[in-house]
Amino acid sequence: MQADAFEVRGGLSLQGEIVPQGAKNEALQVISATLLTPEKVTISNVPDILDVRRLIDLLRGLGVAIESPASGVFTFQADRIDLDYFASEEFQENARRIRGSVMLIGPLLARFGQAFLPKPGGDKIGRRRLDTHFLGLEKLGGKFRYDPDKNHYTIEAPQLRGAYLLLDEISVTGTANVVMAAVLAEGTTQLYNAACEPYVQQLCRLLNRMGARISGIGSNLLTIEGVETLGGAEHRLLPDMIEIGSFIGMAAMTASELTIKDARPDELGNIPAVFERMGVSLEVRGQDLFIPAQEHYEIQTFIDGSILTVYDAPWPGFSPDLMSIVLVMATQARGSVLVHQKMFESRLFFVDKLIDMGAQIILCDPHRATVIGLDRKYPLRGIEMTSPDIRAGVALLIAALSAKGTSIIKNIDQIDRGYERIDERLRAIGADIQRL
Repeated sequence: MQADAFEVRGGLSLQGEIVPQGAKNEALQVISATLLTPEKVTISNVPDILDVRRLIDLLRGLGVAIESPASGVFTFQADRIDLDYFASEEFQENARRIRGSVMLIGPLLARFGQAFLPKPGGDKIGRRRLDTHFLGLEKLGGKFRYDPDKNHYTIEAPQLRGAYLLLDEISVTGTANVVMAAVLAEGTTQLYNAACEPYVQQLCRLLNRMGARISGIGSNLLTIEGVETLGGAEHRLLPDMIEIGSFIGMAAMTASELTIKDARPDELGNIPAVFERMGVSLEVRGQDLFIPAQEHYEIQTFIDGSILTVYDAPWPGFSPDLMSIVLVMATQARGSVLVHQKMFESRLFFVDKLIDMGAQIILCDPHRATVIGLDRKYPLRGIEMTSPDIRAGVALLIAALSAKGTSIIKNIDQIDRGYERIDERLRAIGADIQRL
């Protein structure tokens, strides 16, 4: 029976080393890309999390031969795809449960000329429209239909053709879908306003090792010269920068000394700098990050003395997935901060739980919250609460680890979707956390 709650006894200081898992968002993209070739693709550092397991199950249902020769290592060979599986009730039901299933459309359309997908699920963090995906694929020649009664999408194209595309928004998954379709399109595709997150860069590097011809990697203008076929390759996922940011926030909030191993600081963008502005001491030691125990951490102000504002933006801006971590960490800091969640309108609705725990937060509107730091004078208190989405769930878990007393966090399926064995790994560094 699946556990559905964490029991956390807070107020303990943690200590030791913790290794971040492979990047969840990158995993969903590169696993989808294995459909582009009949040859074997090997991916390592794959996180054992719910969303990844569900996507692998979808590929297995489509006929992909999947093996796991070692922990975190998977081989994929899509040489016998069963397109009839699209129409099955099993596929529809499973695809609805994971938002990452939308990234199957690009590779299936490029290689087989058709793709079908029910409207995917995922986090309840506001509107997450799919227009960018379909508008981009239509520019490449795809014919798209949406059935509002059955709530599913169909797209077909006997032959995709390269084109100039200006994406209507900087969508990471939209960029990934269009790139995966364009690599097998006839002619050259120029993709402007492309997302340039490390996940997309890693996808492009894998595709180039498979024989694609993509230039401009790391910029917002990608040029893709179509090729007829792609071959096999090997790929290793980056460490998950969102989990690394979560551990930085956790160390500060619990006054813990923590070493985050193999963190690849060169791939973290401005994440360390934002946490430093929030008062966290960080030290880069080779590929590791060391966070010393801090009894107090003070939020900086802007140069003119005005209150610091932390806001999310497409890469290289600060990741929206870490906004909830910054918010919860600020509750025990010295000073105040305005958290401005620009990209999703429902991601701040978990702050009522923090207020119930004793935090001083003013929710200005669906996008902005002002946090008045308590400087540990008044510790948070343990309560019973429910995780609304992956990132808010981990923010609440961090709050519970720092709180006085015992907390119960329900709906931990949401946390398991993005964090591998988080309870086991936290227990190894001194946390008192149990699955009920």
